[in-house]
Amino acid sequence: MKAIPLPPTEFKPQPYSGPTAEEVLDLRKQYLSPALFTYYRKPVMIVQGRGQWLFDEKGRRYLDGIAGIVTVGCGHCHPDIVAAAERQNQLLQHTTTIYLHPNIALYAEELAAKMPGELKVVYFVNSGSEANDLALLMARAYTGNYDVIALRNAYHGGNASGMGLTSLHTWKFNVPHGFGVQHAMMPDTYRGPYAKDDPEAGRKYADDVRNLIQFGSSGQIGGFIAESIQGVGGAIVYPAGYLRHVYSHVRGAGGVCIADEVQTGFGRTGTHYWGFETQGVIPDIVTMAKGIGNGCALAAVVTTPKIAQTLTSRIHFNTFGGNPVVSAQGRAVLQVIDREKLQANCLKIGTRLKQGFEGLAQKHRLIGEVRGLGLMIGVELVKDRSSKEPAKEACAEVFERCKDMGLLLGKGGLWGNTLRIKPPMCITPADADFILAVADEALQGV
Repeated sequence: MKAIPLPPTEFKPQPYSGPTAEEVLDLRKQYLSPALFTYYRKPVMIVQGRGQWLFDEKGRRYLDGIAGIVTVGCGHCHPDIVAAAERQNQLLQHTTTIYLHPNIALYAEELAAKMPGELKVVYFVNSGSEANDLALLMARAYTGNYDVIALRNAYHGGNASGMGLTSLHTWKFNVPHGFGVQHAMMPDTYRGPYAKDDPEAGRKYADDVRNLIQFGSSGQIGGFIAESIQGVGGAIVYPAGYLRHVYSHVRGAGGVCIADEVQTGFGRTGTHYWGFETQGVIPDIVTMAKGIGNGCALAAVVTTPKIAQTLTSRIHFNTFGGNPVVSAQGRAVLQVIDREKLQANCLKIGTRLKQGFEGLAQKHRLIGEVRGLGLMIGVELVKDRSSKEPAKEACAEVFERCKDMGLLLGKGGLWGNTLRIKPPMCITPADADFILAVADEALQGV
């Protein structure tokens, strides 16, 4: 492979003097769960980051094309976000919501201002899995109904309830979970029965949700949950009108509609601040995490005052949710996204990347489909475009080659054959061109 020069940067990483990558790997093997996996045949050790750049222990620079798994939206160690956390750390690191503190109240007000309709009440938690668990509790407690519908190919977390909502066997243990959860047909216009050239595809896929209500429930359900774009599942974008039709079926059966914005929120889709807005709907409950805090342990559930009131019937409490430090960091994230116009950048650079990958698809028959919105792009690799047989091994090889050339990406889909391109939202046109040049070279002769 030919060398592809990284775009220049003035940032210089600090010298690293800690244990070697080999020593760290040995410590992990001895003291950490063997369930913790690493990317790449030879794991990369990252010790510093700034903006869209990551640095290993030897000072080698990489472009982060997956943003800490779609988390570091504003860029690594953004100085304003770091400063906000450091200022609060000097004053008060933790109490709980049993006392008043301005940060959580001000942050809730600012976050609620970003939401449409009656979505104005915020409950802060620590992770996306926890947010989805709480949303499930709210839906069932509010409606008095138990059955919930999720989507095949969905990922909603690794805790017990999240695993039940998830519909990828690779993420599900053979233990009791998922009671009361059924999974509707994945609205995939690439692999599903209704293709993107079908103007009624959204309605037709939504009919499966209606059928599940009619044949798989009492006719009354607690709710429906869906990622606004399926993330772990490989950047699956729903056909136009899909959620609008589904929401109508669900509300007609007494259920509430939950939008999982853990990966799509905070401007990443480019055209809208929230992914559900691309479908022209307003959910009843929204969950969010990852990009909400640019790397801190922060997540939230936002709902209507009426649904929020449900939790007052019992004691419900979260020790760390919205503590002073993470609230300060979350507020800084909102400010940076607006001030630096990162949503507009997602649209601009995302369009450049998507068009670039579509161009590469004309050159490399390994590319079956390019899809996504903004800076949430999936490139599905197939052995044959007619059969659409997943090219899992080829994807793994392209993945390794990109790393060797200085580009870190993600992988997704049930078969691990989709490249996930979801970089920090601050990347530049030069960075996009680097991603495309590296991908072009990595795809050669695979």
